[in-house]
Amino acid sequence: MSAVLEISDAQFEAEALVKDQPVLLYFWAPWCGPCRLVAPSVQAVAAAQGDGLKVLKIEVDPNPETVQKFKVEGVPALVVLRNGEVLDRIEGAITKPRIEAFLAPHLS
Repeated sequence: MSAVLEISDAQFEAEALVKDQPVLLYFWAPWCGPCRLVAPSVQAVAAAQGDGLKVLKIEVDPNPETVQKFKVEGVPALVVLRNGEVLDRIEGAITKPRIEAFLAPHLS
């Protein structure tokens, strides 16, 4: 997958609970300035990883179930899953190199 797929609470299980592929959940909000700074980096990482990483974008306000499930307290937030299990998480505005370093241990 080379693009970021925007999903809702209703689509979460079908899209995020994939076997044997890391999934990056990107929690964001349109009113969040740091989210606008992080978004291009998330897109670039998604494009660079291709099929090795599935990237899902979740807007926090209309999707409270997923936000609550992952205990997201601030945006932007990034959560790495594999087989539905949380491997790592980070919140706040971070650079593309930091996102790459954050993901590196979880990519095959």
